[in-house]
Amino acid sequence: MHPASSVILFTTSSGAGYALLVLLAIFSALGWLPNDRALGLVGLGSALGLITVGLLSSTFHLGHPERAWRALSQWRSSWLSREGVLAVLTYLPAGLFAIGWVVVGDNGGIWALAGLVAAALALATVYCTGMIYASLKTVPAWHNPLTVPGYLAVALASGGLWFTAIAALLGAARVEYAALTIMLVGLAALIKSRYWNAIENLPPKTDIAAATGLSDIGPVRLLDGPTTSETYIMREMGYKVARRHVMKLRRIAIVAGFGLPALALLIVMVRETPDGASLALSLAAAVAGSIGIIAERWLFFAEAKHISTLYFGTESV
Repeated sequence: MHPASSVILFTTSSGAGYALLVLLAIFSALGWLPNDRALGLVGLGSALGLITVGLLSSTFHLGHPERAWRALSQWRSSWLSREGVLAVLTYLPAGLFAIGWVVVGDNGGIWALAGLVAAALALATVYCTGMIYASLKTVPAWHNPLTVPGYLAVALASGGLWFTAIAALLGAARVEYAALTIMLVGLAALIKSRYWNAIENLPPKTDIAAATGLSDIGPVRLLDGPTTSETYIMREMGYKVARRHVMKLRRIAIVAGFGLPALALLIVMVRETPDGASLALSLAAAVAGSIGIIAERWLFFAEAKHISTLYFGTESV
């Protein structure tokens, strides 16, 4: 599949924003965060900013972005529509949570409850994003039980990295934050490694003989293509990436997205006392993690093969 930059920005930005919102809400409800207005402003401002940028970017690849609102009406049958509805609903309790923390100066009580509702809706939104792809039987690599866990784990890892960086920036860092984020990063790395291994060993779901209905007569091959010029399906569904590039980008995703952030935060934990070096390491971990996750998300689309490519020369999918 062709990796559209708008969709990559949407899934990485909104995923990090929703996860950041989840962590802020949970830690506030547990009493692990101070009633510091600056922390609430920067933390929730960053979370809602990332979410908004991601959602707006998701409309850029549409032919008519002004009609995007119509997708909200199909929530009974469409995971895309459910995602849109939940994304809009998340703003309501998140806004109340922000008012309580930033304006009133209280992130506990009823305001914390609003935050927990926002956290639940945020997680549900990311789940729906994963299901948009996991529900597509026409793309075998996506129709995989690890697709949704991968989306959730990567989102939580990126959100954790930015939460740790923001906490360090505003003097609210704790060793527990770094430890939790390392666990989230490790979980994301494990799931993605298993996902890549799964699609590497994925047996073909169908081939050109089955697609043309000629399985009974023996092997089938394409003599001539259906068109002499590039079509939408060939451009969008038949995107190909060289094997050497795949392996290189996987290494970038593992090292930058998971390895370096975990190492940086481990050093922060060892130092125990927050200082300038710890802040620099926390920020570096967040930036490196974001770069690696962008590579991971690009691969998620580039490695996927759509079944329609069987009619354009692909032997099996």
